Amino acid sequence: MRRRALLFFPALSGLAGCLRPARQRLNVFQWSNYIAPETLPRFERETGIRVRLATYESNEEMLARVFSGNSGWDVAFPSNYFIGPMRELGLLAPLEHARLRRLGDLDPRFSRPSWDPGLEFCVPLYWGSSGILANPQSGPVPQRYADLWELRYARRITMLDDPAEVYGAALKKLGLPLNAHAPGELREAHAEARRQKPLLRAYLNAEARDLMVAGELAACQTWATTAQQAISAAPHLRFLYPEEGFALYADCGVVLRESKRKELAHLFLDYLLRADAAAEVASATFTATAVRTARERLPEEVLRMETLFPPDDVMARGEWFEPLPPGAQRLRDRLWTELKSS
Repeated sequence: MRRRALLFFPALSGLAGCLRPARQRLNVFQWSNYIAPETLPRFERETGIRVRLATYESNEEMLARVFSGNSGWDVAFPSNYFIGPMRELGLLAPLEHARLRRLGDLDPRFSRPSWDPGLEFCVPLYWGSSGILANPQSGPVPQRYADLWELRYARRITMLDDPAEVYGAALKKLGLPLNAHAPGELREAHAEARRQKPLLRAYLNAEARDLMVAGELAACQTWATTAQQAISAAPHLRFLYPEEGFALYADCGVVLRESKRKELAHLFLDYLLRADAAAEVASATFTATAVRTARERLPEEVLRMETLFPPDDVMARGEWFEPLPPGAQRLRDRLWTELKSS
């Protein structure tokens, strides 16, 4: 035993000279196109923390990945109407406000949001709306969601690959509230979506932006951020807030309960609240920031973009997404599966 020890410890002693302290790593799961090129490198330089980033295209995709509670991710960015359900599923860690020194820099409308009035589980960082991106060179520009049910747009339009958005548009077309959830109302919306489906090229999220820029679509339902990215590449495109009304959402930073790096996760969220970092993301990705002090730093040409910051009379037609009651959520999920597979 003593001989083995004598052989083992000298070996360790030699190895110790070769080892270096492991660099801490934070695993971040984020929407695509929500990070400016310099956002992560600067955080890594300032903190010495390495960030592993992966992206997703929908709330449903994100939830499927973290649902097990053993996904390996530390930070994610669900939309506001996913905060309540994720909290009830035990997926979110309570936030430690003492580690979030810049919470007071949020725009007042996001400092006590209805989905988490005490900001106990989320930090609203970005917000936006959905509407119609249209190509005037392809013919008449749709003004209403109802126009996307017209035969003249057949196979030249897409809708978002997102059940809340597709059924939300169908509900607005029917003259119903965005968050209507009675079984009969959801079935009516489903019938409208089924009637529209033969006219669609596909249900697409970010990919629709590239098709619009390439001139392969006449119009698509999309998020304002995605629309502005397309308009910046193809200035002849137009974004319209549907006359019937439209959806508003906020994407929020959360610390997952499974995270073993909660201190690093809070450090990262506080960094995203920093005015220069938040303004950089907003300018580079055309995302409306929820950070008041960042908005003060935005270039005038960004502040004038009505795609991102609609005037008050347009905002009055918007409705914030809300979580559905569990029974309605299960029904909509089942209807969505039927719609996609039909």
